[in-house]
Amino acid sequence: MFDSTDAWLFAAGTHTRLWEVLGAHCDGGATTFRVWAPGASSVSVLGDGNGWSAQVDRLEPDPSGVWRGTFGGYEPGARYKYAVTPHQSAEPLVKADPVAFAAELAPATASLVRPDGEHYWGDDNWLARRGDRQRFDAPISIYEVHLGSWRYEPGGYRTIGRQLAAYCQDMGFTHVELLPLTEHPFYGSWGYQTTGYFAPTPRYGTAEDLMAFIDELHQADIGVLLDWVPSHFPTDAHGLGLFDGTHLYEHADPKQGFHPDWKSYIFNFDRPEVRSFLLSSAHYWLDEFHVDGLRVDAVASMLYLDYSRPDGEWIPNEHGGNENLGAVQFLQELNRSVYAAHPDTMMVAEESTAWPGVTNPTDGGGLGFGLKWDMGWMHDTLEYFAQDPVHRRWHHDTMTFRTVYAASEHYVLALSHDEVVHGKGSLLERMPGDRWQQFANLRLLLGYQWTAPGKKLLFMGTELAALEEWSHEAELDWAVLAGAEHAGVQGWVRALNELYRRIPALYLVDRDPAGFEWVIGDDREQSVLAYLRLAEGHAPVLVAMNNTPVPRMGYRVGVPAAGEWSLQANSDDVGYGGSGLTPGAVVNAEPVQVHGYPQSLELDLPPLALIVLTPSWS
Repeated sequence: MFDSTDAWLFAAGTHTRLWEVLGAHCDGGATTFRVWAPGASSVSVLGDGNGWSAQVDRLEPDPSGVWRGTFGGYEPGARYKYAVTPHQSAEPLVKADPVAFAAELAPATASLVRPDGEHYWGDDNWLARRGDRQRFDAPISIYEVHLGSWRYEPGGYRTIGRQLAAYCQDMGFTHVELLPLTEHPFYGSWGYQTTGYFAPTPRYGTAEDLMAFIDELHQADIGVLLDWVPSHFPTDAHGLGLFDGTHLYEHADPKQGFHPDWKSYIFNFDRPEVRSFLLSSAHYWLDEFHVDGLRVDAVASMLYLDYSRPDGEWIPNEHGGNENLGAVQFLQELNRSVYAAHPDTMMVAEESTAWPGVTNPTDGGGLGFGLKWDMGWMHDTLEYFAQDPVHRRWHHDTMTFRTVYAASEHYVLALSHDEVVHGKGSLLERMPGDRWQQFANLRLLLGYQWTAPGKKLLFMGTELAALEEWSHEAELDWAVLAGAEHAGVQGWVRALNELYRRIPALYLVDRDPAGFEWVIGDDREQSVLAYLRLAEGHAPVLVAMNNTPVPRMGYRVGVPAAGEWSLQANSDDVGYGGSGLTPGAVVNAEPVQVHGYPQSLELDLPPLALIVLTPSWS
């Protein structure tokens, strides 16, 4: 039932479990429908239970603006919509249920009464250990996946779950991140134009099938993150826009309520009921589907009133600034409530600006996220790697600049789907040089990503060295693995994941400046970089990068410890498609002071390659 407590929480913007009281709930032979439509003069259910007549099953309103009715004839799986008649119109609007638990397969748009079926979870062991697996000082390596184009196999969620779990185990990824699985009418939006905030897309199966998919990954010790889009929603007629004839979910003024880039509506975060709706959606996926965290899309577009808008096309806040105060309040309440209910989950922000404190606690004015994508690292790094190596000396600071801000947030280093679409080409295509150099550059880039401070995220196909940019219309070209160079890149990613999880200094200290130290940050003439990863009580890790195709023979690098140093990884290994140049399995430190260290190693640095060494006593 929707009682006075629900009404109070809903109106206060703090209700986190609306799915328990809104939507269609089948109990025995009758189904109770509840929908929020305060601007309507009448609301009725039309669907399979009444021959799609708007004149039969009429709902009654309460003072909160929620309409309610209980009717027979709507069995589990039955289709339905709402006929919502605005006060100012005699013609009803035909709308899908905003809190539907299932939806018809697009292009059909009806909601479904929750179908019969129950999943019996087998992931207790994963959930018991989840907190340790998702700590700030844990190794987190995320494989980003679009389910419809990873592999084409019959069986939907369940079959893909078994395959993906086995693949991630083999490759060493700790998590998968799924492009949005919330129902979206346009497949080409990749899920980022959401209409069903409580309904998984039926393109790959039922809600129970998705639960089985997540359970399969959990039992393989793989976490599952879901992309979630509270920033905007599409203008489809059956959706949330003008739901009861008023701008119920969106701002009325297009300067606040319509996104000029995506041609979609923007949620009105100033309205408490809208905040309750979105909070409840987030909690629904975490509670009902055991999702291990949410990656919140397009946070920057929520925070700034002038995001992607010219002067005169946005409305300042009450203080005259460009901050969206309602969105800030919503994001803080979102993270507060999620971490209170599920302290072992992860909330991740895709936030592309320098907004302060995205991953700082809310009680200190932060937004309260656990992690933030480092978009600056991505842009700077790809800009550097796009340069012909002969010109990289002029862009050296692009690689070293991150040190200025690296400790300001808890970061994820993401090479995501956004970097391989819209004419950008695959990452392999974006690397300069001949074919051998392109593969070498890609291995070098990935080695840098895995050894720099921050959690890791890689979009599917990059580990295969995809030849073309990603298309949602075709599965990955797995056949390229017949080529030794492609198999070599895949093997390198597998080795990097193993290295990352095996060596504590690579993951224990990401945000503290004490966890990273430049050894060589100023050799722009030879385009060489070297750095240490450090963690108290653990052996240091030396990483050296030669960013040109010219081998650097006898190159001396300072180190903090005497004795033997062992080679742990070399992207130029022939097994990965490299030339096979190596500094040797073991290199002895000599008491030659260089780079401010009392000891140093004389290394042969392979071309366009990254090497990793640790003291032999580690």
